[in-house]
Amino acid sequence: MAIVAGVDFGTLSVRCTLMDTAGGHLGTGVAPYPLHTSPDDPYLATQAHADHMNALGEAVRSALASARIDGSDVVAIALDTTGSSVLPVDEKLQPVGDYYLWCDHRAHREAAEITRVFRASGHEAIDWCGGVYSHEWGYAKLLHFLRHDPGAGRMASAVEHCDMVAATLAGVTRPADVIRSACAMGHKWMWNPRWGGLPPQELLSAVDPLLDGINDRLAGEVATSDRIAGHLSAEWAERLGLPEGIPIPVGAFDAHWDAIGAGCRLGDIVNVVGTSTCVIAVGPAGMGTIPGLCGLVPGSVDPARMGIEAGQSATGDVFEAIARRAGRSVADLSAGLAGYRAGQTGLLRVPWDNGDRTVLVRPDLGGITLGWTLGSTAADEMFAAIEGMALHVRIIVDRMGEGGIPSERIINAGGVPQKNDVLNQVYADALGRAILVPTRSPVGVGACIFAGLAAGAFATVEEGQAALCPPTRAFAPMPESERTYDALFALFRDVYFAFGEGRPADLGRVLPELHRLRGAS
Repeated sequence: MAIVAGVDFGTLSVRCTLMDTAGGHLGTGVAPYPLHTSPDDPYLATQAHADHMNALGEAVRSALASARIDGSDVVAIALDTTGSSVLPVDEKLQPVGDYYLWCDHRAHREAAEITRVFRASGHEAIDWCGGVYSHEWGYAKLLHFLRHDPGAGRMASAVEHCDMVAATLAGVTRPADVIRSACAMGHKWMWNPRWGGLPPQELLSAVDPLLDGINDRLAGEVATSDRIAGHLSAEWAERLGLPEGIPIPVGAFDAHWDAIGAGCRLGDIVNVVGTSTCVIAVGPAGMGTIPGLCGLVPGSVDPARMGIEAGQSATGDVFEAIARRAGRSVADLSAGLAGYRAGQTGLLRVPWDNGDRTVLVRPDLGGITLGWTLGSTAADEMFAAIEGMALHVRIIVDRMGEGGIPSERIINAGGVPQKNDVLNQVYADALGRAILVPTRSPVGVGACIFAGLAAGAFATVEEGQAALCPPTRAFAPMPESERTYDALFALFRDVYFAFGEGRPADLGRVLPELHRLRGAS
C-alpha cells in the first residue's frame, strides 16, 4: 500500500484527495480562490496563478490534517485543472497577467478567424477538432491577449494551467523546459502526431501576423499522463508538507481524469456534470474524425486509447441562473421536482444560455424556452432545463454513435449527479438506457490513479481503476417516460438544428405538440 495525492483545480476551488492505493479514501482538503469577472464585459473570466498556488498549499495541508497522516508518507502527487485555461508567461516562466479561464469567451472573433483560415486551407487539423475552432481554446485566447493586453510585449510563451502547476511544483523556470500535456495541447491547440505536432505556422500567421513564430514559442515535449512531468522541488515540498523529489505525472483536464476516476473504459460515455458538462469517451487508437465533436486526441484520457471530448458550455450554471432569477436556491427550487412527470410542464428548453459547445460550437447562441403559459413556474423551468440538458446530451451521444463510438454504458459523474437523483432519472428516461452514478464523488480519484501510476503502485490505468474507482448505482429508464421523451426529442432536435444551423423544420407543430404532451402527462 502507498499513499498518493490527487489534486483537482475547479472553477472556484482546488480539492486535494488523499487515497491509499489499496482503495481507501483517507482525507480531503478544499480551498477557494477568486474568479475575476466584469459587469462591463460578460465574456471576461480570469484568475491569478498566485491565487491558485496559495490555495493549493492550503488544500494539501488541510487534506493531510483531515487524514491525520504525516506528509512524508505521500509517494506522488498528480494534478488536473480546467482548460483551456491559458497563462501568458515571460522567459522565466513568470505570469504576464492572469489566466484566460476556460469560461472566458472574449476570443470568439479570434476563434472564428482561425476556423475560417483552416477551413479554407483544407488542413485536417480543423476536422480533428470537430470542424470549428472554439472561443474556449488556446490559440484564440492567446491571439486575443496579443491584440488587447498592454503586457503582450513581455510574453515569451503561453502555458495551460495543468502544465503550469506541474512545472511550478517541479521548479521549472524556462518555458522550453515545460513538458506539455497531450490532453491540453491536443484538445485545445490542434496538436496531433499525424501532422507532426502543432498545426502549420503559415496558417496561424495567415490568421494574424501577431502569431508569427508562435509555435516556436510553444515548443517543447508533449506527453501523455503515464509520463513524468517532474519531481517536487524543495521549495514546494516545504510549502505543501510533502517529501521533496516525489514524482509529478504530466497533467490533464479535470473532466478527462474525472472520467477515469468514474471507471471509464472502452464502450463507456461519461457525462462529467458540473458548472458545465464535458462528455468524455475513449475509442480505438486508430479511429477517425467526427464532425461537431470538440476533439479526438490520442492518449488524452487513457494513454493507450483515443480520447474523445464533447460537452455543454453551461449546466449547473444554468440551474443556478434559474434559481437566482426566482430569488431561491437550486436545492429549494428542486425540492418538489421528484413528483414531476416527463413533459408535464409543456416547456421545451434548449440550454444555450452560455452558447453551444457541441455539436454546433456556437458561442453566439442564447437559451430558448418555448411553451410558456400564465401558470408556468420557476420550478417548471428548472425541470424543463434538466430535460433540455438530457435531450442535448442525446444529440451528442447520437453524433458519437454516428462516428463509431460505442455507448454500452453511460455514467453520470461530476458534482451535480451526486446530489440530484431527479436529473439522473430524467437522463435515463430521455436517453433510453440505464444511467450509472458513482456512489461517491470521483473527483480527485482519476488524479490519484495517475499518481499511483507515477509512483509505480499500478502497472496500468485499468489496475488503478480496479483499486480506486467507487462502485456505481443504476437509474433504469421508465417505459412510459421514455415514450414521452422520444416525442419530446423529435421536437427538440428540430428546434436545435433549425435555430442553430438554419435547417428547415416545421416549427408550427412545436407548440401544439408541447400542449398535447402536457395534457397527456
